[in-house]
Amino acid sequence: MKRPIYLLSFVFLFVLFVKATKGQEKSNLPLDKPLVNQVGYNLGESKRFVCYGVNDGTPFKIINIRTDQTVFEGKILNYEGWFSEYNPISAGDEYVVEVNDRGKSVPFWIADHLIEKVSSKLAYDFFVDVRGSKDPVHSNEANVYGGGPSRDGSAYGLETVFESLFYASNPALFDRWKNELGNDKIPDLIALILWHAEFAYHHYNYNGPIGYRHGTLGYEGQPRMNYDYWNMLDQLAIVCAAYHSFLKPYLSEETYRKYRQVCLDHWKEYDRYKEVRYWTYSVKWVDPGFQEFNEMGNAFGQSVMRNLFMYVCEKNEKDGNPAQYLKWAQESAQDIINNWDFNNPRHMWWIRNAEHITPQSLALFLMIAPDKAPKGTKEKLEAWAIHMKQKTNNCWKYRVHSETEWAHPTTKELGGAPALAGSMFAVAYLLNDPALRNIGWAQIDFTFGANPLGAHFSNKSKERVDIGGYWEGVEVGWPQAHPNGYGKLGLVRGTLDGTPLDGQFPRKGVEKKTISAEATDAIGKNAYSTEGWCISNRGWLASMTFSTLESQQVRIFDETYKNEIKKVKSGQIITIELKAALNQDWNKVEKGWVDVYCEHQPATKVEVTETGNNTGIFKAHYQIPKEKSIKSIVVSYGYLGFEKSVILNVINNTLKK
Repeated sequence: MKRPIYLLSFVFLFVLFVKATKGQEKSNLPLDKPLVNQVGYNLGESKRFVCYGVNDGTPFKIINIRTDQTVFEGKILNYEGWFSEYNPISAGDEYVVEVNDRGKSVPFWIADHLIEKVSSKLAYDFFVDVRGSKDPVHSNEANVYGGGPSRDGSAYGLETVFESLFYASNPALFDRWKNELGNDKIPDLIALILWHAEFAYHHYNYNGPIGYRHGTLGYEGQPRMNYDYWNMLDQLAIVCAAYHSFLKPYLSEETYRKYRQVCLDHWKEYDRYKEVRYWTYSVKWVDPGFQEFNEMGNAFGQSVMRNLFMYVCEKNEKDGNPAQYLKWAQESAQDIINNWDFNNPRHMWWIRNAEHITPQSLALFLMIAPDKAPKGTKEKLEAWAIHMKQKTNNCWKYRVHSETEWAHPTTKELGGAPALAGSMFAVAYLLNDPALRNIGWAQIDFTFGANPLGAHFSNKSKERVDIGGYWEGVEVGWPQAHPNGYGKLGLVRGTLDGTPLDGQFPRKGVEKKTISAEATDAIGKNAYSTEGWCISNRGWLASMTFSTLESQQVRIFDETYKNEIKKVKSGQIITIELKAALNQDWNKVEKGWVDVYCEHQPATKVEVTETGNNTGIFKAHYQIPKEKSIKSIVVSYGYLGFEKSVILNVINNTLKK
C-alpha cells in the first residue's frame, strides 16, 4: 500500500474541515502545495500539476522517492507545471513534485494505463452495490423512481447502456472478474448488464410517480403527459445490439427475442424515436422551471444512442427494419446539429450528470456507422471542442460556467468534471485532437486531487477502504460525505461525493475558502448538495469507457515479430500484438485475448500473453487457416464502435481452374 505516513495529512484535513463547518472558513489547506493527481499518471499521456499563486518561470522538480534523484525539471506557467514527456520504463516507483518555498506534493505513480488499473473495477462495482435488490424481477416497483435499482437513480440511470459500452471498450479485462454476481463462467460485468436488462424488461410499462416528481410532466404549452415510462426501452436496446456482438454466449435467444419484441411494440408509443423536449417542469431549488433536457428521462442525444443500438440489432435480423431506426437516429442527430446551443446552459452544465451524453452520442454515431452519420456531425463536434477549450482556459482546466460564476454556488454538480473527460476523449479521438485529449486527462487529474481542495472527489471513509471500495494510492479524500442520504451510499464502493463549489475557486474578487458557507449550510438540509448519486458515477464510468480509445491498438507482424504486415499466405504463422489496458499487476505476466474472424465464420478467441512483467503489450502466434476459400481475415479487439481491427488480405488461396 502507498505511504501510510500520509494518513496524517488526511487527519489534518479532517480536523480543518470540522473547524470549517463551525464557521471558521479561512484555512491554509492544501492550496499552497503542488497539487497533483494523487494516484498518478498514465504513460504516454499528459501529466500536469497546479501550484496556485506562484510566479511564471518558477522552477520545479520531479523527484523519484526511491532513489531521491531528480528525474525531470521544468518551469511553471499559469500556475501549472507540465511533465508529459517524462515516461519512465519501470512501474512501482513513486514520485513527488517539489517547488521552492511551496514544498512537495503527495507521492504518485507513473505507469501503463494506471488510471484504468485503479479505476476499472470500482467503476462498475458501484453499480453492483446500488442495485437495491438481488432480484430484478420482483423488486418493489414503487421504488423504480425513488429507490429501485441504483437507489436514487432507478430507471433513468441508463446503467445498462454505459455498462455495455464499458465492456465493449476493453472486454478481456472484465472477463477476469467473476463469481461476485454469478459463477466462474460469466464475468461479473456481464452478469450486471443482464441484471439491469431483466429489471428493465419486467418494469418496462411501470407508470411512475407522475404526480409528485419535483413538478409535472409534459411539453411546454401542451396537456400534461399521463405516462412516465422513462428509459427502460433504451436499456433493452443496447442489450439487443450487444447480443449480436458479445452477449450471445450469456443471453438465451428466447430472452433476447422477448427484449427485442417489447422494444418493437412500444418504441413509438413511448417516444423513443425522437429527442424529447420539455418533459419536466421542475420546482426543485437547483433547477426550477421547464427543463428542455435534464439528467433524468430525456438527455439531449439519448435518442441518437437508442436508435443506433436498434439499428445495429435490426441489421442482424432477417425480418429486421434497420433503415427505420437509422432514419430516426439520423433525425435525432440532425436535431443536435441544428439546435445544440453551447451558450444555453440548459443544453450544457445545467443538465449536470446527463451533459456528457450529447457529445458522446454524436461520437458513437461516427464510431458505429461513420458513413451513415448526417452531414455536419463531425463539424458540430469540432465546434464543441473549440467551445470547451475556451471554457477550460484556466489553471485548473476546469470548464467554467461564465466569467463571474465558475461553478454552481450551492450544489456539487458531480456530473461535470468526472463525466466531461469521457466526452473529450471521444471527440479528441474522432478529430485527432491531442490538445483536447490533454484537457480530458486534466479532468481526471481534477477528480483525483488537482483541484482547489487537493482532494479526491470520493470521501475516504474507513468503511469504504475496508470493503475494497476506494482508489488505491489516494491519500486525501473528499472532506464531506452524506452517507445516509436518499441514496444510502456510505457503504457503496467507488462512490463520488462532491466537487468544488464556486466560492472554493481562488480568483480575483473571490475570497479563498476551505469549505464554502453554502455547502456547510446545506449539510442535513438538502441531501443533493452533499450526496453522491448514481448518475454521477455513470458519468465517471463513461470517462473510463472512452479513455482507451487512443491508447489501445492491434498490430500484425510476421512470425519473427520483426516486420509489420498487411498480407498473409494460407497456412502462414503470424504474430498478433495487442496493446490494451489489461495491466493489473506490475509483477506478473498477464493474459488477454483478441477475436479472429475468418470470412463470415463466428469469431475465434485467440489468447495473447504479455511480453514481460509490466510491458502492457500482449502477443500470440496464430496460423492462418489453409482453406482456399478464405480471402481475408480480421483480427479485432472491442465491440460496438470501440473495435481496434486489422484486415489481412490472404493471398495464394484461390483454386486453379
